[in-house]
Amino acid sequence: MNLSELQALHSLPFFELIQKSRQVHEENWDKPEVQLCTLLSIKTGGCSEDCSYCAQSSRYKSGVESERLMAKCDIMERAKVAAESGSTRFCMGAAWRGVRGGTQRFEQVLDIIQDVSKLGMEVCVTLGELGPEEAKQLKQAGVTAYNHNLDTSPEHYPNIVTSHTYEDRLRTIQNVQDAGMSVCCGGILGLGETITDRLRMLEIISNFDPQPESVPINSLMPMPGTPLAENPQVDTFDVVRMIALARIAIPKAKVRLSAGRTRLSDEAQALCFFAGANSIFYGDKLLTAKNPSVEKDQVLLSKLGLSPLAPKLSEEAACQEPAGCCAPVSA
Repeated sequence: MNLSELQALHSLPFFELIQKSRQVHEENWDKPEVQLCTLLSIKTGGCSEDCSYCAQSSRYKSGVESERLMAKCDIMERAKVAAESGSTRFCMGAAWRGVRGGTQRFEQVLDIIQDVSKLGMEVCVTLGELGPEEAKQLKQAGVTAYNHNLDTSPEHYPNIVTSHTYEDRLRTIQNVQDAGMSVCCGGILGLGETITDRLRMLEIISNFDPQPESVPINSLMPMPGTPLAENPQVDTFDVVRMIALARIAIPKAKVRLSAGRTRLSDEAQALCFFAGANSIFYGDKLLTAKNPSVEKDQVLLSKLGLSPLAPKLSEEAACQEPAGCCAPVSA
């Protein structure tokens, strides 16, 4: 979908836009289901990048301490809890610039992925920049999808990040696709961008070949100590419009209502689901930001008549390592 088409849709009256997106949603997703995804930070803080929204950057005094890579059995325990609570996708994020094949920490991550993939959930990881060989190894280990958001438009991106380029992100996405993994790619609203920036981002994402399997729509959660700490809250109707546009532009993707849900009322979230959202992060924490509780989400989905996608939990033990598997691992 090109920019002029997205601009024409965005300019429609609110109700006309969400009626269009609802029609597209029902044509492609005929069951009232929502995918529940759990996100776990397996390596928090100490990142060398300067993403101005991120509390995990070592360049800012955000109060987030640098931690080592979590022990495998701790990750497995959290993954099994996620599966038992209804999540069908387990997402693991690490605060790294990227990964290099052959290093101890990458081999540890591959080993963790292999075991998580046995639990019956989809496995998604976000590890920063990725080369072609590393992408192939992740695919072989059992990764279903790789998350690498574009965040905003290429024009606005240098105002948000200077330690890598937009082309770097597009290159990683191409490596992911070439390796046969699905792409999870979306953006963040509230970075000081214009409406055109939002639509440009969506234009680029919608023209991936193939289109992304999932599209997270995040609202900035301003983090103390970061350059965007004082940015204003995103307007609720802007969030709904972006959900609607993503649904129309990328009809077969799971459109994920992601960061910022704690600032949305139940009624606002209901509008997002009506407009085309059919996936959420499930659990009380998103990397370093708060998220609605599991119980609150269960009540809301029940009120709306929405069902979680059925989990496929393996009977394999959550941690099959010998005693001592929780010893510290490399940073």
